[in-house]
Amino acid sequence: MLPLMFLPYRRFFDFGGRSRRREFWSFWLFNVVVYVGLLALFGQQTAMVRPGMVSYETHLTGMWETVGDTFILINLIPFLAVSVRRLHDQDRSGWLMLLGLIPVLGWFALFVLCLLDGNPGENRYGPDPKKPWDAEVFR
Repeated sequence: MLPLMFLPYRRFFDFGGRSRRREFWSFWLFNVVVYVGLLALFGQQTAMVRPGMVSYETHLTGMWETVGDTFILINLIPFLAVSVRRLHDQDRSGWLMLLGLIPVLGWFALFVLCLLDGNPGENRYGPDPKKPWDAEVFR
């Protein structure tokens, strides 16, 4: 699983081809763990008290805010690329990523699409990533 977390970095600008669910969700998990780790180690906790409500938040400040923002920016292109390849695995167009511009409903639709299994065998976007021994692409 660990090599799959870093595979999107090796395929940084590769918007073609296909990616397995395991690659997508491993990369997603890696990003969440790193950012939550930054928040846990260097985050500043604040509480906001309003009539009838108390809310807590943790955010990075100072230099660590810059580190966190840089981490997000560095991972933006690989995340978009692996997401497009994930859609390609289901024989869908990468332009469906534009659903992410629709708040809540679009995010939910993309979440569900990323949970679905890919098409078995070769499709118009390339060979099946679950059977890499069948293709030169994965060697």
